[in-house]
Amino acid sequence: MNRFASFFLLAAIALSCSEKKETSRKSAGVEQADSIKVFALKKDSVSKVLKLPAELHPWERAEIYAKVEGYVKELKVDIGDKVKKNDVLLILDAPEVTANYAKASADLQAARAKYHTSRDTYKRYVIASKEKGAISDNEMERTHNQMLTDSANYMGAQSSAGAYNQLKNYLVIRSAFDGIVTQRNVDPGTLVGKGQKPLIVVENLSKLRLRVSVPEAYTTAILATESVQFTVDAQPSKKYHGKLSRKSNQIDQNTRTELWEFEVPNINLELKSGMYGSVNFTVLRSEESFVAPYSAIVTNLERTFVIRVTNNQTEWVDVRTGINMKDNVEIFGHLNEGDQLTLKANDEIKPKKNVVSFQ
Repeated sequence: MNRFASFFLLAAIALSCSEKKETSRKSAGVEQADSIKVFALKKDSVSKVLKLPAELHPWERAEIYAKVEGYVKELKVDIGDKVKKNDVLLILDAPEVTANYAKASADLQAARAKYHTSRDTYKRYVIASKEKGAISDNEMERTHNQMLTDSANYMGAQSSAGAYNQLKNYLVIRSAFDGIVTQRNVDPGTLVGKGQKPLIVVENLSKLRLRVSVPEAYTTAILATESVQFTVDAQPSKKYHGKLSRKSNQIDQNTRTELWEFEVPNINLELKSGMYGSVNFTVLRSEESFVAPYSAIVTNLERTFVIRVTNNQTEWVDVRTGINMKDNVEIFGHLNEGDQLTLKANDEIKPKKNVVSFQ
């Protein structure tokens, strides 16, 4: 028994010495470094095919309201009718407007006659004043002032008559452009006035505006082609084309998108305003950017970063992502071409950790 006890005691002492040596090696930095697969960062062309919802809008749209209060006397058009510029759409009846115009016209005639009389009187006084003592200075001054007063009243009457004449012209409502009547909200006899819904809506549908809300990440990119292709829900099997004409140059604060507008010819009126559809186009950067695999990007609650390996030591580098592609993503940060980045990164790989990298 004493022999076995001695054996176990020696074994325990040897094991303890071995553990102390292992601990000593770890504390001295002799621990074997982890192996990490890396790749060399480089720039590449960046492009992406976008498929975004779109909506068609008329090239021109006029909501026609009544300028003066009155009744619809005559309705010349209905929904679906084609109209030309300056065509009469409807006629209103407002007796008080007609009466006011008649009174203003009469006042204008009276003011004109009074002005002409005082002007002629002043001219005669001027001729008579050439004879010394024929006309007193006070009389000349009074006649001159009377002419100026009548002239001002005449000009005021002209302005008043012109204003009432304009109101009278508002009783006949005309189309501002060639188009189609898409809404009619009144009937003959309807009382109309300010603050109501539009009487008639006219839209120019010979050309349409295709409006697309483009996410902020792609707003600085350029189109690969001038023309884009789109479909509409009413005819999903047919493809249409549009050309980029303008951008809003503003990011919507609610959706974080920019409005892009494409011109779409619609001579045969096959497309309708208000249609929803889907547009496909390719965007690309004007110059090459750094790209990295998705597995190399780490995102946690605090930051988005990649892990760079320099002299066998790790470093966290903050980045911002740009355009997402099929296998890679565009990244921006304090990076240089040729940097060795961890291929499969995670936040368990801490900064300043000694590693052995391989490709």
